[in-house]
Amino acid sequence: MSHKPVSRTARLRKPATLLLAAGAALVVGRAVRRRTPGSPLRTRSVPRPPVSGLPRSPALTLLVTAHERLADGVVRLRLEGTGLPRWEPGAHLDLVLPSGLVRQYSLCGDPEDTSSYTVAARLVEGGRGGSREVHEQVQEGTELEVRGPRNRFPLVEAPAYAFVAGGIGITPVLPMLRALGEGTEWRLLYGGRTRASMPFLEEIEKLDPVGRKVTVVAEDEDGMPDLDGFLADLPEGAAVYCCGPQGLMAAVEERLPEGTALHLERFAPRTTADGEAEFEVELRRSGRTLTVPADSSVLTAVRAELPNTPYSCEQGWCGTCQQKVLEGEIDHRDELLTDSERGDSMLICVSRCRGARLVLDM
Repeated sequence: MSHKPVSRTARLRKPATLLLAAGAALVVGRAVRRRTPGSPLRTRSVPRPPVSGLPRSPALTLLVTAHERLADGVVRLRLEGTGLPRWEPGAHLDLVLPSGLVRQYSLCGDPEDTSSYTVAARLVEGGRGGSREVHEQVQEGTELEVRGPRNRFPLVEAPAYAFVAGGIGITPVLPMLRALGEGTEWRLLYGGRTRASMPFLEEIEKLDPVGRKVTVVAEDEDGMPDLDGFLADLPEGAAVYCCGPQGLMAAVEERLPEGTALHLERFAPRTTADGEAEFEVELRRSGRTLTVPADSSVLTAVRAELPNTPYSCEQGWCGTCQQKVLEGEIDHRDELLTDSERGDSMLICVSRCRGARLVLDM
């Protein structure tokens, strides 16, 4: 490629041109600063990126290699990959279903198996569609995006353990029972509507061949479980683990013996007994103020104004809708955020305001 020589005149002209441009910029800058505050030319700082829809852990793409009926209304999935992260009892996965819905399922296989994960899902009649999609659309050969494992329900060291599981709530408890060492004092109350609807029942009963540690209560045969009797005489410092329907967990909370520690795994966001109240939410970046009715969520109100706001589970599990809070006291209803995250952010699908006003970085 040939180049034309640049004349001395042109070289001298270039610095003069730069000086003229710099002088013009200085004059314009002074003019802008003299403008009134309402002027569209008033300088503004560049906003920081919002905390919104950030993935909470690296995603994996795994292959469904088994999809089998485990009990009435329950299927078990095996998801295979290579070099999968190990996990500890109580951990769960976020499954991104083909529709885009995100659902959380407790791991119930072998924590040392780095080639596959195993989860089980109950069909929820009248639910929001996630469980039906797992039962009817996911099949062998389906590839699923998986996030995790994450553990908000870890097995802690304790002198004794009492486990209460309702239905599909047995899934995080089963790996805990397998992990308990010889000589550990433990007991399990496992309840369900019918024996046929209770997954892993045969394996559970084999864990206690003598019949002293495991109590199985099928409501159609035995009625309601005796929680008072089951929780009686626990030693000081015992750990009580409960996973199941909201009513079961509330009943265990009410009956918790003094000197014991309760650990819960919830299927739905925490609710309050005092009812809800209306409050305001300011979207600082957007310059809008919204009213969140008592019977609606922050997410619903925000999406009416900002329809592209990301969300997924609407249950406070997946973290997709996490937003930064600039002002106001948060009423956290999720089971996901860490203590440090709760200081300045919230999941707007379930959490609310303890006062009259929140300011979000949106």
